[in-house]
Amino acid sequence: MNWDGLILDPLLAPLIGPDLAWWLVLAVAVGAVLAVGLGLWRGLRGVWWRAGTLALIALALAGPGLERGSAQALSDIVILLRDRTASQSLPGRAAQAEDAAARIEAQLAQMPGLDLRRIEVDDHPDGTLLGAALSRAIAAEPANRLAGVIVVSDGLSHDAAAIPDAAPAPVHFLQTGTPQDWDRRIVIDEAPRFALIGQQTTIRLHIADEGARPENAGRPTTLTARLDDQVIATVAVTPGTQVELPVTLERAGANVITLSVEGEPGELTALNNQTALTINAVRDRLRVLLVSGEPNPGERTWRNLLKSDANIDLIHFTILRPPEKFDGVPVEELALIAFPTRELFTERIADFDLIIFDRYRMRGILLPEYYDNLRRYVDEGGAVLVSAGPEFAGVDSLARSALGTVLPARPTGRVIEMPLTPELTSEGRRHPVTADLPGAPPPPGAPVPDDVWGRWLRMVETVPRPDAVVAMTGADNQPLLMLRRQGKGRVALIASDQIWLWGRGFEGGGPQLDLMRRVAHWAMKEPELEEEALTLAAPRGETIEILRRSLTEPETPVVMTAPDGSTAQVALSPAGPGRFTGRFVAPMPGLYTARQGDLVRSIAVGPASPREFERTVANGADLAGLTEASGGSINLLSDGLPELRRTGQGRATAGQGLSGPWIGLVERKAETVTGLSRNPLLPGWGWLLLIAGAMLGGWLREGRRA
Repeated sequence: MNWDGLILDPLLAPLIGPDLAWWLVLAVAVGAVLAVGLGLWRGLRGVWWRAGTLALIALALAGPGLERGSAQALSDIVILLRDRTASQSLPGRAAQAEDAAARIEAQLAQMPGLDLRRIEVDDHPDGTLLGAALSRAIAAEPANRLAGVIVVSDGLSHDAAAIPDAAPAPVHFLQTGTPQDWDRRIVIDEAPRFALIGQQTTIRLHIADEGARPENAGRPTTLTARLDDQVIATVAVTPGTQVELPVTLERAGANVITLSVEGEPGELTALNNQTALTINAVRDRLRVLLVSGEPNPGERTWRNLLKSDANIDLIHFTILRPPEKFDGVPVEELALIAFPTRELFTERIADFDLIIFDRYRMRGILLPEYYDNLRRYVDEGGAVLVSAGPEFAGVDSLARSALGTVLPARPTGRVIEMPLTPELTSEGRRHPVTADLPGAPPPPGAPVPDDVWGRWLRMVETVPRPDAVVAMTGADNQPLLMLRRQGKGRVALIASDQIWLWGRGFEGGGPQLDLMRRVAHWAMKEPELEEEALTLAAPRGETIEILRRSLTEPETPVVMTAPDGSTAQVALSPAGPGRFTGRFVAPMPGLYTARQGDLVRSIAVGPASPREFERTVANGADLAGLTEASGGSINLLSDGLPELRRTGQGRATAGQGLSGPWIGLVERKAETVTGLSRNPLLPGWGWLLLIAGAMLGGWLREGRRA
């Protein structure tokens, strides 16, 4: 127990324990009270002397003493928090901050009794976390020793909600930059994450000018939109006015659109004059037309494949009653749907993503002009797939129509009737359509797997065109699967009608669905099946992974262009048949462009306009509440460094002096106890004299001698 240095330590506690010792003290005190009461009731003389004697005995047993401690003065603490993030690299700010920090440290060194804590805020993926740094720094120091906090920054915090509302000491903000600073940036107001291929989508944005913009900077400027380095739109934009930018995407998958605006003299930076956004282009629904020339086992194979995909709208016609069939049955008595040839091949042909001819022969059902429409359909970007049977070698072959001019091969007229095992060519092992098909026969000299493909029973002999890719061969090394790019479109030819045998498991079967699906999707230009492609990915932040697919060996390295215009070459190494990979470590966040030959792709590492440069004009608004609540101040370093002063507690901690502004650091005068001593209030003999004197006084009083 302690009362301002007075302590009680029971005298008999070492012998009988503290609890029992206190009970003994309490018993003596109660006895003293009872003795006084009894003496007063009986009118005895000397009652107060008896009470005093008992009280002295109880006090002596309580062991009163004096406790004294020795203390040592503690130094006050000053926190100097310096912003070293990317926005501080803008013109003049780094030099301002460096000079201010050096001069502050020099002034503090001349003030005795101060300890300096240096805190630096560096770049973070989420931007400038000034609030978190302030909160941690203040919480780490004792409140009774904190003299003040000095923040050297541009004030652009990306965690303003984390800035504390108050502090136990004044927080002074020294703002870098100048009042004349201004900057222009692109602000995306609304942008879709997904868009339909071939359909227009809209990006809404505006140009924001912040800071002390010159009067002549408000005129309209030019906004340019690029898709993989190709200009897709140019728009005149007035700063502060929202514009709508229409965009139509033609390639499936991720499309990186770069937006850039012309710079103006005097801007803080041009890094935020461009930004990038990624829009994933998807097809609404794939529209496929399947025309079967006659019922055949492979017809259901194609139908089942196409109907199994919920994203495909299939229109299927089978020619059951060709014109040459005369059986005497009136047409009105036939439950058949008329083949809408004119509607499909003239009016709606452009609506289809893929047209498949399955064992189709020219029988006069389609007019010659319809085949011309099919040829133009391919040249303009359409896709045609021909699954050929023996009819392809006859006089009524599709190869003899206008469509035949775009097919990958022409027939020789020979039908090979013999068992054959499909095999991949060297190009087929590299082409995404046939590469890595499960169970594919190995190249010569390689071990043969157990689950090799089953055989087919016939094929049509053809002569491929020079620009066609022969991916698979059959009997006598004859072309079996051929792929060709024609104009803007694609054409595929399977020179056999026996693929259905794989689906039935004949001799072990084969990857029927995989092959048919890949051929169909390659024809519809799915990006994953492009044989000549350059793709970029950044799964680990700053590391860009490059994948190059090619049917040949790339002879030149990939050239990477950084956001600041610098370039670097990346050599690719083989990663499998037709696949080449490389890695590039991005030195800074922003938009990177990869080029190799005619292939150009872009990718944003981090934000294309880094968060540090979204806002660049220095502003103390985020710290205004804290500085005001703590008694601190906001000062512009462009006006000079304020003078540092020591102030007493409860006095002003910022103001304007004769020589300029000043900021105060509170004198805390904190102490710490370094030692503790205890001394009894009276020695033992002193208590005995007092008790004996009280007993003697009582005896004399009762003996009528006092």
